[in-house]
Amino acid sequence: MDKTKVLIVEDDAEISRLTAMYLEIEGFDTKVIDDGLAALPAIKDYDPDLIILDLMLPGFSGVEICKEARKFYTKPIIVLTACTDDVSEVSLLKLGADDFLTKPLKPHVLVARIEALMRRVKPVNIPQEKNIHSRLNIDTMNQRVTLDGIALNLSSAEYGMLVILEENIGKPVSREDCCKVLRGIDYDFSNRSIDMRISGLRKKIQDDQIPYKIITTVRNKGYMLLND
Repeated sequence: MDKTKVLIVEDDAEISRLTAMYLEIEGFDTKVIDDGLAALPAIKDYDPDLIILDLMLPGFSGVEICKEARKFYTKPIIVLTACTDDVSEVSLLKLGADDFLTKPLKPHVLVARIEALMRRVKPVNIPQEKNIHSRLNIDTMNQRVTLDGIALNLSSAEYGMLVILEENIGKPVSREDCCKVLRGIDYDFSNRSIDMRISGLRKKIQDDQIPYKIITTVRNKGYMLLND
Protein backbone atom coordinates (compact mmCIF):
# COMPACT_ATOMS: atom_id res chain seq x y z
CA MET A 1 0.00 0.00 0.00
CA ASP A 2 1.36 3.43 -0.92
CA LYS A 3 2.25 5.68 1.97
CA THR A 4 0.26 8.85 2.60
CA LYS A 5 2.37 11.76 1.35
CA VAL A 6 2.54 14.81 3.63
CA LEU A 7 4.11 18.11 2.56
CA ILE A 8 5.34 20.15 5.53
CA VAL A 9 5.71 23.87 4.77
CA GLU A 10 7.47 25.27 7.83
CA ASP A 11 10.50 27.58 8.15
CA ASP A 12 11.41 26.54 11.71
CA ALA A 13 14.00 23.83 11.07
CA GLU A 14 13.55 22.11 14.43
CA ILE A 15 9.76 21.97 14.20
CA SER A 16 9.83 20.65 10.64
CA ARG A 17 12.55 18.10 11.46
CA LEU A 18 10.72 16.71 14.48
CA THR A 19 7.35 16.71 12.70
CA ALA A 20 8.75 14.87 9.68
CA MET A 21 10.59 12.38 11.89
CA TYR A 22 7.47 11.59 13.93
CA LEU A 23 5.26 11.24 10.85
CA GLU A 24 7.76 8.94 9.15
CA ILE A 25 7.85 6.76 12.27
CA GLU A 26 4.05 6.59 11.98
CA GLY A 27 4.33 5.40 8.38
CA PHE A 28 3.89 8.61 6.39
CA ASP A 29 6.07 9.81 3.53
CA THR A 30 7.15 13.43 4.10
CA LYS A 31 8.73 16.33 2.27
CA VAL A 32 9.78 19.59 3.95
CA ILE A 33 9.76 23.07 2.39
CA ASP A 34 11.09 26.02 4.42
CA ASP A 35 10.44 28.88 1.98
CA GLY A 36 7.02 30.17 1.05
CA LEU A 37 8.12 30.91 -2.51
CA ALA A 38 8.93 27.23 -3.05
CA ALA A 39 5.63 25.95 -1.65
CA LEU A 40 3.37 26.11 -4.70
CA PRO A 41 5.89 24.46 -7.07
CA ALA A 42 6.45 21.76 -4.42
CA ILE A 43 2.71 21.09 -4.15
CA LYS A 44 2.49 20.60 -7.91
CA ASP A 45 5.64 18.48 -8.10
CA TYR A 46 5.18 16.33 -4.97
CA ASP A 47 1.36 16.09 -5.23
CA PRO A 48 0.90 15.41 -1.50
CA ASP A 49 -2.14 13.74 0.00
CA LEU A 50 -2.14 16.39 2.73
CA ILE A 51 -0.35 19.67 3.46
CA ILE A 52 0.78 20.98 6.85
CA LEU A 53 1.13 24.72 6.33
CA ASP A 54 2.62 27.31 8.69
CA LEU A 55 0.99 30.75 8.48
CA MET A 56 4.18 32.76 9.02
CA LEU A 57 6.65 32.01 6.23
CA PRO A 58 9.39 33.95 4.43
CA GLY A 59 8.77 34.93 0.82
CA PHE A 60 5.10 33.99 0.59
CA SER A 61 2.79 33.78 3.58
CA GLY A 62 0.72 30.76 4.50
CA VAL A 63 -2.43 32.75 3.80
CA GLU A 64 -1.28 33.52 0.26
CA ILE A 65 -0.13 29.94 -0.32
CA CYS A 66 -3.46 28.52 0.84
CA LYS A 67 -5.46 30.84 -1.41
CA GLU A 68 -3.32 30.11 -4.46
CA ALA A 69 -3.11 26.36 -3.79
CA ARG A 70 -6.88 26.08 -3.67
CA LYS A 71 -7.01 27.06 -7.34
CA PHE A 72 -5.62 23.62 -8.23
CA TYR A 73 -5.22 21.55 -5.04
CA THR A 74 -8.33 19.92 -3.54
CA LYS A 75 -6.84 17.66 -0.85
CA PRO A 76 -6.68 18.49 2.89
CA ILE A 77 -4.68 21.41 4.28
CA ILE A 78 -3.87 21.77 7.98
CA VAL A 79 -2.77 25.27 9.01
CA LEU A 80 -0.29 25.82 11.85
CA THR A 81 -0.59 28.95 13.97
CA ALA A 82 1.47 30.38 16.81
CA CYS A 83 -1.70 31.24 18.72
CA THR A 84 -5.45 30.99 18.26
CA ASP A 85 -5.67 34.75 17.65
CA ASP A 86 -3.84 34.34 14.34
CA VAL A 87 -6.81 32.82 12.60
CA SER A 88 -10.49 32.54 13.43
CA GLU A 89 -12.62 29.59 12.45
CA VAL A 90 -14.46 31.70 9.87
CA SER A 91 -11.31 33.11 8.29
CA LEU A 92 -9.87 29.59 8.24
CA LEU A 93 -12.76 28.39 6.11
CA LYS A 94 -12.41 31.37 3.80
CA LEU A 95 -8.75 30.51 3.32
CA GLY A 96 -9.74 27.04 2.13
CA ALA A 97 -8.01 25.15 4.96
CA ASP A 98 -9.62 22.07 6.49
CA ASP A 99 -8.22 22.21 10.00
CA PHE A 100 -5.76 24.12 12.15
CA LEU A 101 -3.43 23.39 15.05
CA THR A 102 -1.59 25.70 17.42
CA LYS A 103 2.07 25.45 18.30
CA PRO A 104 3.74 23.76 20.04
CA LEU A 105 2.45 20.72 18.18
CA LYS A 106 1.40 17.59 20.03
CA PRO A 107 2.49 14.77 17.70
CA HIS A 108 -0.29 12.35 18.65
CA VAL A 109 -2.91 15.06 18.08
CA LEU A 110 -1.40 15.90 14.69
CA VAL A 111 -1.50 12.26 13.60
CA ALA A 112 -5.11 11.91 14.82
CA ARG A 113 -6.13 14.97 12.80
CA ILE A 114 -4.31 13.72 9.69
CA GLU A 115 -5.92 10.29 9.96
CA ALA A 116 -9.35 11.87 10.45
CA LEU A 117 -8.95 14.03 7.35
CA MET A 118 -7.67 11.11 5.28
CA ARG A 119 -10.62 8.94 6.35
CA ARG A 120 -12.90 11.68 5.17
CA VAL A 121 -11.48 11.79 1.65
CA LYS A 122 -11.06 8.02 1.21
CA PRO A 123 -13.38 6.45 -1.37
CA VAL A 124 -16.52 5.11 0.24
CA ASN A 125 -18.32 1.92 -0.70
CA ILE A 126 -20.96 3.28 -3.01
CA PRO A 127 -21.32 2.55 -6.74
CA GLN A 128 -19.02 4.57 -8.97
CA GLU A 129 -20.49 7.53 -10.83
CA LYS A 130 -23.77 7.00 -9.04
CA ASN A 131 -26.49 9.45 -9.89
CA ILE A 132 -27.25 11.42 -6.75
CA HIS A 133 -29.23 14.11 -8.52
CA SER A 134 -30.41 14.61 -12.09
CA ARG A 135 -27.58 17.10 -12.70
CA LEU A 136 -24.96 15.79 -10.30
CA ASN A 137 -22.58 12.82 -10.50
CA ILE A 138 -20.02 11.68 -7.94
CA ASP A 139 -17.03 9.47 -8.76
CA THR A 140 -15.73 8.25 -5.39
CA MET A 141 -12.77 6.38 -6.81
CA ASN A 142 -11.27 9.59 -8.18
CA GLN A 143 -13.00 11.92 -5.72
CA ARG A 144 -14.46 13.79 -8.67
CA VAL A 145 -17.84 15.49 -8.89
CA THR A 146 -19.47 16.80 -12.04
CA LEU A 147 -22.42 19.11 -12.59
CA ASP A 148 -24.09 18.68 -15.98
CA GLY A 149 -20.96 16.81 -17.05
CA ILE A 150 -18.61 19.65 -16.03
CA ALA A 151 -16.04 18.88 -13.31
CA LEU A 152 -16.35 20.90 -10.10
CA ASN A 153 -13.34 22.19 -8.17
CA LEU A 154 -14.41 21.20 -4.64
CA SER A 155 -12.25 21.43 -1.55
CA SER A 156 -11.82 18.23 0.44
CA ALA A 157 -14.24 19.63 3.03
CA GLU A 158 -16.89 20.34 0.40
CA TYR A 159 -16.38 16.93 -1.18
CA GLY A 160 -16.63 15.26 2.23
CA MET A 161 -19.82 17.13 2.99
CA LEU A 162 -21.37 16.06 -0.31
CA VAL A 163 -20.46 12.41 0.34
CA ILE A 164 -22.07 12.59 3.81
CA LEU A 165 -25.25 14.00 2.30
CA GLU A 166 -25.22 11.42 -0.50
CA GLU A 167 -24.92 8.56 1.97
CA ASN A 168 -28.12 9.85 3.56
CA ILE A 169 -29.90 10.99 0.40
CA GLY A 170 -33.50 11.93 1.08
CA LYS A 171 -32.85 12.10 4.83
CA PRO A 172 -31.82 15.12 6.94
CA VAL A 173 -28.24 15.14 8.23
CA SER A 174 -27.82 17.10 11.46
CA ARG A 175 -25.07 19.69 11.89
CA GLU A 176 -23.77 17.63 14.80
CA ASP A 177 -23.41 14.54 12.60
CA CYS A 178 -21.71 16.65 9.93
CA CYS A 179 -19.23 17.92 12.53
CA LYS A 180 -18.40 14.45 13.80
CA VAL A 181 -17.91 12.93 10.38
CA LEU A 182 -15.87 15.82 9.01
CA ARG A 183 -13.60 15.93 12.02
CA GLY A 184 -13.45 12.19 12.53
CA ILE A 185 -13.39 12.89 16.26
CA ASP A 186 -15.76 14.46 18.77
CA TYR A 187 -14.87 18.13 18.45
CA ASP A 188 -16.55 21.45 19.13
CA PHE A 189 -17.08 22.53 15.54
CA SER A 190 -19.66 25.32 15.43
CA ASN A 191 -22.90 25.29 13.46
CA ARG A 192 -21.65 28.41 11.69
CA SER A 193 -18.74 26.41 10.25
CA ILE A 194 -21.08 23.80 8.78
CA ASP A 195 -23.40 26.48 7.40
CA MET A 196 -20.46 28.16 5.65
CA ARG A 197 -19.33 24.88 4.11
CA ILE A 198 -22.85 24.21 2.83
CA SER A 199 -23.07 27.76 1.49
CA GLY A 200 -19.80 27.33 -0.40
CA LEU A 201 -20.89 23.97 -1.76
CA ARG A 202 -24.23 25.38 -2.90
CA LYS A 203 -22.51 28.13 -4.87
CA LYS A 204 -20.33 25.62 -6.71
CA ILE A 205 -23.29 23.40 -7.62
CA GLN A 206 -25.34 26.45 -8.66
CA ASP A 207 -27.90 25.90 -5.92
CA ASP A 208 -27.53 29.09 -3.89
CA GLN A 209 -30.95 30.57 -4.61
CA ILE A 210 -34.10 29.77 -2.65
CA PRO A 211 -35.93 27.46 -3.22
CA TYR A 212 -32.98 25.06 -3.22
CA LYS A 213 -33.11 22.29 -5.82
CA ILE A 214 -30.25 20.03 -4.69
CA ILE A 215 -29.35 20.65 -1.03
CA THR A 216 -32.23 21.85 1.09
CA THR A 217 -32.35 23.07 4.68
CA VAL A 218 -34.61 21.11 7.01
CA ARG A 219 -35.59 23.33 9.91
CA ASN A 220 -34.30 22.15 13.30
CA LYS A 221 -32.84 19.02 11.66
CA GLY A 222 -29.99 20.06 9.37
CA TYR A 223 -29.43 19.60 5.64
CA MET A 224 -30.69 17.10 3.11
CA LEU A 225 -29.66 16.08 -0.40
CA LEU A 226 -32.85 15.92 -2.45
CA ASN A 227 -33.61 12.75 -4.35
CA ASP A 228 -35.40 13.76 -7.52
